[in-house]
Amino acid sequence: MPEFHLTDSIITQLNAQEPWPDNVKLFQPYEVEQILLPDNASCLAVQAFLKMCNLPFEVEMRWNAEFMSPSGRVPFIKCGAFVVSELEPIVQFAANKGVSLCGKLSTEEKAEMRAYMSLITNVLVNAELYISWVDSETFNAVTKVRNSSVYPWPLGWLQTRAKRNAVIKRLKALHWYEKTIDQVLADVEQCCNSLSQRLGDKDYFFGNSPTPLDALMFGHMRAILMSSGARAGPLIKRITSSLLRHLLRCINVTHMTLTTQEEYLVTQAFQITRRRLSPERTASERSTRMKRSRMSIRNASKDTIHSNSNKTFLVRHICLCKVHFRLV
Repeated sequence: MPEFHLTDSIITQLNAQEPWPDNVKLFQPYEVEQILLPDNASCLAVQAFLKMCNLPFEVEMRWNAEFMSPSGRVPFIKCGAFVVSELEPIVQFAANKGVSLCGKLSTEEKAEMRAYMSLITNVLVNAELYISWVDSETFNAVTKVRNSSVYPWPLGWLQTRAKRNAVIKRLKALHWYEKTIDQVLADVEQCCNSLSQRLGDKDYFFGNSPTPLDALMFGHMRAILMSSGARAGPLIKRITSSLLRHLLRCINVTHMTLTTQEEYLVTQAFQITRRRLSPERTASERSTRMKRSRMSIRNASKDTIHSNSNKTFLVRHICLCKVHFRLV
């Protein structure tokens, strides 16, 4: 008998004909004792996307989830006969079934959305990897302990060393390994400011309904709030009030409740942001600001140059991404 081989287009058509089943499982590492900041951000983003689409799923935690994944990354979903990992392939998989959060977006808006998602990947993901695996304080206090917790000794030590070497190799190729922690935090702040400017006063990045970009941003912001270690505080301080409000809107639409610790951190982050942006409040503060006025005038040109560099950085990145996605 002749053999029949299914092409990608035929598989896509067959996939689109089948409804979303009720027994979909999302596999990820253990939340309490194992998962690290970058993986937690990815898992929360996928969970938020599925909830925004009202697609049923059940979280299945496995110590070896990354080794079960077809791409070696978490999370991944098992939907019928299909196994799909990471946010963007899962977004496309859901779209093939007729479920999409981008139906109202124009071609230009879709390209812009992908550009901002690329910005998050190029900055926040690399920063999270750097802090988790390169920064010695976080690596020794958090990463080494959590990553090796599910393995017997010396397997945990060997696996952690191998994974750290792989992450360092990736960051070296992307010219992130040579950065200092201050430079990494500055990049995170610049990225958050750019995303905050795009969000503005809107509920979501593109109008009144969420998109995959909102799910991705929610995952990273909440993962940062849940992070631990010496760099957790400086990371949280980089989150703007606009992005915190966006986080709370996504919580409401996904019905993913915050823990008591997260609620406290959100409150503290709001207070830090207010102190950073609030106008003069007391006579003593006014007098202090008067004394510093000359220094402010001297630094005004420097601030303008810094602001313009932020805008140039963002515009250049988005333009390059738009050209790339149009060509693809």
